[in-house]
Amino acid sequence: MKVIGLMSGTSLDGVDAAVLETDGQTVQAFGPSLTLAYPPALRARLRQAIASGGADATCVEADLTQWHIDAVQRLGVAADLIGFHGQTVLHAPERRITRQIGDAQRLATETGLPVACDFRLADVAAGGQGAPLAPLFHAALAAALEKPLLVVNIGGVANLTWIGEGAEKILACDTGPGNALLDDFMFARTGTPIDQDGAMAQRGAPNRRILDAWLAHPFFGLPAPKSLDRQHFVDALAALADISTEDGAATLAAFTAEAIARAQLPAPPRRVLVTGGGRKNPAIMAALRMAMGVPVAPVEQAGWDGDALEAQCFAFLAVRVLRGLPLSLQGTTGVPRPMPGGRIVAP
Repeated sequence: MKVIGLMSGTSLDGVDAAVLETDGQTVQAFGPSLTLAYPPALRARLRQAIASGGADATCVEADLTQWHIDAVQRLGVAADLIGFHGQTVLHAPERRITRQIGDAQRLATETGLPVACDFRLADVAAGGQGAPLAPLFHAALAAALEKPLLVVNIGGVANLTWIGEGAEKILACDTGPGNALLDDFMFARTGTPIDQDGAMAQRGAPNRRILDAWLAHPFFGLPAPKSLDRQHFVDALAALADISTEDGAATLAAFTAEAIARAQLPAPPRRVLVTGGGRKNPAIMAALRMAMGVPVAPVEQAGWDGDALEAQCFAFLAVRVLRGLPLSLQGTTGVPRPMPGGRIVAP
């Protein structure tokens, strides 16, 4: 099937859209992709919706959906199905709650295509973490690669997929903040919601005292599977009030990397492939190389497209929704059994 995947991530950069040809178990071909960046006003409203835990989401949902419709139309590809993740505004699996906003019915009607959506709900309702959902896609892409392999996604929240020999040997979890805290810190200090090319962090030095205090949080001692809300560590930024912007950015970059390195894995990976916006931050990548002690490279080294990977993932998962195949496993989200999920909305 030819499927369009849509992903609006926790980094709040915009909508990623990508075309994938897949049967939900293997990948036959990659198609075109694009990122439709959010304008500052929409990004600000999404930040407000997330900060309110979804309480203020209704007013922004229509514009968010239109942005996804526009992304599909700009691709201009004849497809069979859309995989629509939506924007997460609340993720609290310990309360069996996860909420992604976006109008799947309107998306289906406007594009004339069936839409797979609500990927996380069944997993969370069954007691799973509901995240991360990329591991089965990572495993399909990595079928021919040397293992053990670690795939790290540094988006707003960072997560990883450890892949051993044999398709059943998959472990996954969120590891801690990815770019979200750094983006929020930079926006508060400079008015720009990104440390472009890691320039600020590279001019600073991590504050070891603050880092050690953050890493003492109980979350980092928990085994996988485990997951986080984007806002989980937002209070940590208060510790940076009295240090320079350069040192604050360096401390946050090191926090992302050291949290990833502390994940409890079944065996050390032979190499680490990094996707998500964090792979473009040299400060995060340098800190990750130092912390991991094995080769660390962007996923492009394996021939993957790190800008399109998450959108491709939800194209892959959309076919699994259609065919009733599991989206998550005990080792990826802690769900009691391989768990199908999602629903299909007809035009």
